[in-house]
Amino acid sequence: MNPWAQKIYWSLPAPARSLAASAHGLRLRALRYGPDTERLAAEALEKDRWLPGRLRAWQEERLAFVLHRAATRVPYYREQWSERRRRGDRSPVEILANWPVLEKETLRASPGAFVADDRDTRRMVHDHTSGTSGKPLDIWQTRESVRAWYALFEARWRRWYGVSRADRWANVGGQLVAPHLQRTPPFWIWNAPLHQLYMSSYHLAPDLIPFYLDALTRYRIRYILGYTSSLYALALEALGRGRDDVRMAVAVTNAEPVLPHQREAITAAFGCPVRATYGMTEMVAAAGECEAGRLHLWPEAGVVEVLDRGEPAPEGSVGDLVCTGLFNADMPLIRYRLGDRGALGAQGVPCTCGRTLPVLREVDGRLDDTLFTADGRRIGRLDTVFKDRLPVREAQIVQETLTRVRVRYVSAPGFTSASGESIVNRVRARMGAIDVVLEEVDAIPRTPNGKLRAVLCLLPAEEQRRLAARAVTDPANS
Repeated sequence: MNPWAQKIYWSLPAPARSLAASAHGLRLRALRYGPDTERLAAEALEKDRWLPGRLRAWQEERLAFVLHRAATRVPYYREQWSERRRRGDRSPVEILANWPVLEKETLRASPGAFVADDRDTRRMVHDHTSGTSGKPLDIWQTRESVRAWYALFEARWRRWYGVSRADRWANVGGQLVAPHLQRTPPFWIWNAPLHQLYMSSYHLAPDLIPFYLDALTRYRIRYILGYTSSLYALALEALGRGRDDVRMAVAVTNAEPVLPHQREAITAAFGCPVRATYGMTEMVAAAGECEAGRLHLWPEAGVVEVLDRGEPAPEGSVGDLVCTGLFNADMPLIRYRLGDRGALGAQGVPCTCGRTLPVLREVDGRLDDTLFTADGRRIGRLDTVFKDRLPVREAQIVQETLTRVRVRYVSAPGFTSASGESIVNRVRARMGAIDVVLEEVDAIPRTPNGKLRAVLCLLPAEEQRRLAARAVTDPANS
């Protein structure tokens, strides 16, 4: 929404805002769902239990099509392969390892060069994401692809969890549905065609959260989806106030990892299971958590590789997630570095849920969310710092220099100087004898799209690359 339109929207009374959202919802419903939705969802659910060999064969066939289309119809890749051929390189196009890794900055610089030349972007659906950097990244896909993608969501995010798009649901996200400085409700809008209560993640101050809880009950919300930090904030306030009237069928998290203490609080507050999900606007990978607690990859989305210094990482090891999109063949992204680190589950190990889909064993955080130590270690996870029920609502660990870390925190009742000392000691136990600065704040700053980055490395990019090149991932943090 441009600033002019946003200003007009904010000037509307609350019912009119919801009416405007519902008008937009009608367009979205027509775009996302059609007569083929149920059939496509059923096909996805059937694929959940295909034998591994059949699933691999299906992926390999789709991959061959995407690679050939990219090399012959996509300007960026066609020029790349033509230049290689001129230099005498006869590497087969059909072998994925022969393709270079694609960085986000390359895609940002010329997104149109990644659209197949037999497609017109003016007739395609345009989406964009700012990610954590705030820099826009443009993606185009056909209307048919949009509907097929949302059929996958219907199957693997909703049907897996016993809900459907006909249920009333809440989405706690980063859209600016109310001005930042607004201090009176509503901090949400009702989108009737999508049965969706969209709630602002920017207004989750402790004194305002009770209004959110009241809205969840008033709108008879059956399930909730949102950033983990947002659902955790709601859960803490509900537990602290003894609210037992906010019950859900499932709480679905996205965009941020789920730490054990967050899962425990959300489960207790909403009386339901918590299911983590993984995905991105670029549509090169997606995953959903099953009832056994494993994050299953969607084979239709893409092929996921785990690389360590550019080479395949040992099975089960943490590395850079590099994905080749299989879904959007009209804007194919080949060996695209997501900026996330993670590990795949062991192949051939059955899941007790009965699904045969591959497993994303863990997502270890973004590359720029890993910290470095003076003795050459890469610290990928620091959630253990806040385990054992420390009285902290939310926190952010910021590496300012190689020898100094700042911990911003929003305290909860019961926080004492001993709590602060415990945080300092836990950080030093993992990073060595460094300076740890504690900073109590009223709220942790969010990214432009409303996410909370729990770990932030402020070292210069050049220094990060130098340290990453020689760093050893700490086994205790992977």
